[in-house]
Amino acid sequence: MKLEVSDKGYFGEFGGAYVPEMLYPNVRELQLQYREVMSEPGFQAEVEGLLRDFAGRPTPMFEAKTLSRMYGCEILLKREDLVHTGAHKINNTIGQILLARRLGKARIIAETGAGQHGVATATVCALMGMPCVVYMGEVDMKRQALNVARMRLLGAEVRGVSSGSKTLKDATNEAMRDWIANPHDTHYIIGSVVGPHPFPDMVARFQSVISKEIKEQCAARGSRQPTHVIACVGGGSNAMGAFFHFIEDPRVQLVGVEAAGCGLTSGRSAATTALGHPGILHGSKTLFMQSEDGQVEEAHSISAGLDYPGIGPQHAHLHVSGRVTYASVTDEEALNGAKLLARREGIIPALESAHAVAYLKGAKFKKEDRVVVVVSGRGDKDMATYLEAFGEKISDDVQ
Repeated sequence: MKLEVSDKGYFGEFGGAYVPEMLYPNVRELQLQYREVMSEPGFQAEVEGLLRDFAGRPTPMFEAKTLSRMYGCEILLKREDLVHTGAHKINNTIGQILLARRLGKARIIAETGAGQHGVATATVCALMGMPCVVYMGEVDMKRQALNVARMRLLGAEVRGVSSGSKTLKDATNEAMRDWIANPHDTHYIIGSVVGPHPFPDMVARFQSVISKEIKEQCAARGSRQPTHVIACVGGGSNAMGAFFHFIEDPRVQLVGVEAAGCGLTSGRSAATTALGHPGILHGSKTLFMQSEDGQVEEAHSISAGLDYPGIGPQHAHLHVSGRVTYASVTDEEALNGAKLLARREGIIPALESAHAVAYLKGAKFKKEDRVVVVVSGRGDKDMATYLEAFGEKISDDVQ
């Protein structure tokens, strides 16, 4: 199947641009220009140059030999945790700030949950000398204090959000309100494949460097492409980037791993494909968790980056069409996945990435399978959570 967005911004039945009248000129400007600007040789060269020389791409593909023996197949880790700022988010922020500069914008805003997108946005704003405001829920600010400090050191203003659940959804709401109040000089660097068209398609294209490199790196390992690509899904940008160049190849099984939180029936979860229904969220039609009268349900995940009640419209389409398999992993399983990767491969992953690692335990693989797992971010930011969760048991053997 193809994943081409329609002229009105739809992937199948999902997508579109549902925005207030004051934002329409901004959104329309992006819709009319983003593909043209992104295809310019000069723009492409500038993006590729910064990805290489500033961000440190390509990121390595590491053969996880211990995990391969455990699960009876070849396990390869795509090391997005090794890119500058410690997560895949920099791929998108580099592209979007260069686009904003070409459109004559003078101010940048962003939302963040785990803080990695906020850090990546603050980083490129410092590089380009542009003012930056990052909205972050107060709950996330507490559990991601290290990233708050990094953003402030980079010169960004971090505005805490005290409404709702004080997490990613609420930070996104506040960023949208800021954009409505400052439509002329401000560009909103959305951090995931969510929001009104063209953001879902645009962010996916900037993140598609992940799957481009996976294809190239697998080819260099004997010309054999992966049989599986596995990535965590909150809004879904690292997963969409990892899936992008494999969508039209049915030989490659694509797996998105969502946060089950305390369990699918616990009332404290973020597993959108299992629990969500169609509706309008943050400017697009997609799947999100909602009450009987259509109000957004609060999401829960131990991982701040997956603590979001919806998914991007591409993911909604890929789920409904059956092209991608979406599974879910609980908080406890993710913690065990993090410990497993740390103790067996010497890599401490972000809690988001730990969900993708944890999926391996219950999956069925053949000896000849080549399985790529995207390690979307490093675990420095989550050490306080790991220490709190494991306590005295942090040195226990991995089960």
